[in-house]
Amino acid sequence: MADRQNQTPTTTASSLLRKLQDHFPNSTQLLGVLTLVVSGSIFLILTGATVTVTILALIFFSPLIIISSPIWVPVGCFLIVITAGFLSFCGFGVAVVSVAAWTYKYFRGLHPPGSYGVDYARSRIYDTASHVKDYAREYGGYLQSKAKDAAPGA
Repeated sequence: MADRQNQTPTTTASSLLRKLQDHFPNSTQLLGVLTLVVSGSIFLILTGATVTVTILALIFFSPLIIISSPIWVPVGCFLIVITAGFLSFCGFGVAVVSVAAWTYKYFRGLHPPGSYGVDYARSRIYDTASHVKDYAREYGGYLQSKAKDAAPGA
């Protein structure tokens, strides 16, 4: 009986250690956490240095910026307008080239993406036009006869 009491605490202690080892991260996970902490610390230090230098530069160069602002404001507006115009021109150029390429492929019969939708829309328009034409033929004579009844001299 004394042997059983001595074995029980060591068995529970070893099972407790085994459970702790199962939940303890392995070396790869520890290395990942260490890398995360180190890189996060470096980025935090760089962010602090950047903010500090920016604030100090604004403090020291504020008088120069205020004195020369009548020059910088028009130049900045001009550069913004020129840049926006250039980017718009490039964007419209890319759009025109892509539409032209799609249209070329469509008329060559290469079935670019979306061509089935265009074909479906074309068939729907044609069907609707033919239905309207048939309807006009069918009821056009009816309306003319009603007009003659309303105005016999016409």
